[in-house]
Amino acid sequence: MVKGTVKITNPTGLHLRPAGKLCEEARKFQSSVTLHKGTVQVSAKSLLALLGAKVKSGEEIELICEGEDEREALAALTQLVSSGIEV
Repeated sequence: MVKGTVKITNPTGLHLRPAGKLCEEARKFQSSVTLHKGTVQVSAKSLLALLGAKVKSGEEIELICEGEDEREALAALTQLVSSGIEV
């Protein structure tokens, strides 16, 4: 299991399109990917769960990846979020 914290820099937070991009990227990996925001914990592979987390711009999230390609998943997802999730 690997985890990392990243700040949401996208000005609109994780609304539909950025959340969709994050979900799409997370689904490329075999590892489970969980997003934590405060007491909220959701699968990053579920678009509805990501939207339900109501992640806003400027908030920090923790990504936890567990599985055979966990390091690659964490690196890719952290890079995506850090870049502002261009849509």
